[in-house]
Amino acid sequence: MKKIFILAALSCGSAAFAQVHRMEHRDSTATERTYNLNPIVVTGSGHHQRLKSTATPVRVLSAQEMHEQGINTLDAAITRMMPQVSMAPNSMGTFLRMNGLGNKYILILVNGQRLSGDISNNVDLNRINFSRIKRIEVLDGAASSLYGSDAIAGVINIITDQPTQQLISVGSDTRVSGKGQLTEAVTLDIFTHGFGSYTSFTHDRADSYRINGLEYKKGSTTETEPSIAPLFTGYHSNILGQKFTFSPNAKLAFNAGFDYSYKMTDRPNSRTDIKGGSDYEMRYKGLRWNVGGIYKFTQKNSLQATFTSDRFSYGKEYDVATKSNKVGDFVRSKKQHAYEGDLKGIFGLMKNSTTIVGANWRTDQLDATSGNIDERVHQFALYGQHEHKLLRNLTATVGARYTDHKTAGSHLTPKATLMFSPGAFNFRATYSAGFRAPGLDELYYHYYSVNRGKPQIIFGNQALKPEKSNYFALNAEYHTDVLVFSVTGYMNRINDMVVRQEVPVEEAELNRLQGEFPEMKPEEAEKLERYSLYRNSDKGDVKGVQVNLSANLFPGFNLSANYAYTYARTKSDGEWSTLERSIRNTATVALNYHHAWGLYALNANLNGRFQSKTYYTGTYEDAPGYGVLNFNTTHTFDCTKWALLEPSIGIDNIFDKTDNRIDSSTRKFALYNPGRMLTVGLKVRFKQ
Repeated sequence: MKKIFILAALSCGSAAFAQVHRMEHRDSTATERTYNLNPIVVTGSGHHQRLKSTATPVRVLSAQEMHEQGINTLDAAITRMMPQVSMAPNSMGTFLRMNGLGNKYILILVNGQRLSGDISNNVDLNRINFSRIKRIEVLDGAASSLYGSDAIAGVINIITDQPTQQLISVGSDTRVSGKGQLTEAVTLDIFTHGFGSYTSFTHDRADSYRINGLEYKKGSTTETEPSIAPLFTGYHSNILGQKFTFSPNAKLAFNAGFDYSYKMTDRPNSRTDIKGGSDYEMRYKGLRWNVGGIYKFTQKNSLQATFTSDRFSYGKEYDVATKSNKVGDFVRSKKQHAYEGDLKGIFGLMKNSTTIVGANWRTDQLDATSGNIDERVHQFALYGQHEHKLLRNLTATVGARYTDHKTAGSHLTPKATLMFSPGAFNFRATYSAGFRAPGLDELYYHYYSVNRGKPQIIFGNQALKPEKSNYFALNAEYHTDVLVFSVTGYMNRINDMVVRQEVPVEEAELNRLQGEFPEMKPEEAEKLERYSLYRNSDKGDVKGVQVNLSANLFPGFNLSANYAYTYARTKSDGEWSTLERSIRNTATVALNYHHAWGLYALNANLNGRFQSKTYYTGTYEDAPGYGVLNFNTTHTFDCTKWALLEPSIGIDNIFDKTDNRIDSSTRKFALYNPGRMLTVGLKVRFKQ
């Protein structure tokens, strides 16, 4: 009843607002439509071009597709339609994996600019304002020639929207479902005489939950006890965004904006009668602002500059009194700050060619109380790329980036692609190099903590070398206005992977460790069996095949199907083993039906994700595979002069698939879905 009341209140509020701002323009979207199978993209080549024409394959997920599937979070958007990506949510953010490789090898961009801030190598995706997303572009494989460090597994570029068609646009988008999930986004856009103002606010929340209320007692595989430790950690978050644009003429444009994000976990409090509670919540804050501009000499020649500042911090806020903290105390764990400036020129120096040259400067700072770090590193890079149509059907691209990094030294990352395009076919061959500079935590950590009475020590290593990769891919694609079918085979090899090595504590070393960490108590030192040290040791080898199909089957029906086979291994101390959390077989599918009757339109969408087991190493058992199907309907009513109403209703996880295993110290999960849930939403757009 509470959720229904929220929706009703929002609807009434929308109607009242609209009565004040009546608009006469009729802008019906209740018409037949098909998916654009050849959108404009930017991530693969660094400049805008049609998807069919880019020499580097890029996967695109549009805002239209996400809305029709009833998606309202970034992690759901990516995992429902990108089989090569998997996510594991936890209290520290989201553990992201792409093409078999983890978070630190995946570069997250917002409009081409790097998103900073991680929590123990977990990405905080709640910093990204989902209501502003226009499309998501995913580039597989190494891309360091254009984007620098970390782009080894691939790049996820979030492109945001800034409408320029209407003088004033006001919108509201609400979605509620089970387990306390609620998302509410409101936007106000103004565009007039070359000036644009884009304001947005999003509130997102979800309750903590677990599937099985039992866990095995410590040291036992048969005796169980109740636990309230969540499988999924609840939270509430707010994002406020503001962007300004100004174009005094057709050649010159400026932009400036900021995004402020706040997030707090909502975990069960610790109790004396049951295990699994927590004394504190994790609190995160982020402030990202940027300024930039572009000058177009001609249609094919432009110069653009951007400057970005990104601050992110998190820590513990106590809601249970302890021996050392009272309720309300906040203890900061980590603060990160990054500055980045980029100057890029895009030129058509010769007929049928595009040349990119640029310079990039970046400084990263980490202040971690828990790791005893207050350090910064800087890097400077020069990059260039030339794309040339050699023959009518043959296009070649070569590029390279030279990076000088304070700790990783100088590094050159080249790229070369060749595309042959006879008729409706594209055949592509790609080689690209990637590198990753060691993180500040891996370089400088001097960390001591006690977790459930057990001491933990982590040492950084300032002698670490950068991780390097070589990526090879072959792609064949058939592309028409109604059908796109592609097959890609790739190989990604990584050297000097940075890992944490467990070092046994010798009795002679114990005094040294106690001297380095005077906070370690004698009874804790007695329990210290090993410490961790970062080192370059492992090799990575990932081979895979991806198959993608998008089709406008016939008027009103659209199909998207994707499959990824990933064989990911790592070599450590001379032995090969499966990469942690990798998945061999994954498929996603979406079938969409759209039809309009006058001023009413129905959209029905069936989508799902299916994957084989997730591999875990060491003492952990593999997580079983699963298949989850979702159904969503959207109803568009364009029957008033002032507003377009889009209520939606659907069912997530139709067949109620969950991982109901009893939790244990050797058990990890791949499916975090709480089960079958009814979802209800309402989107309102006030018309000019």
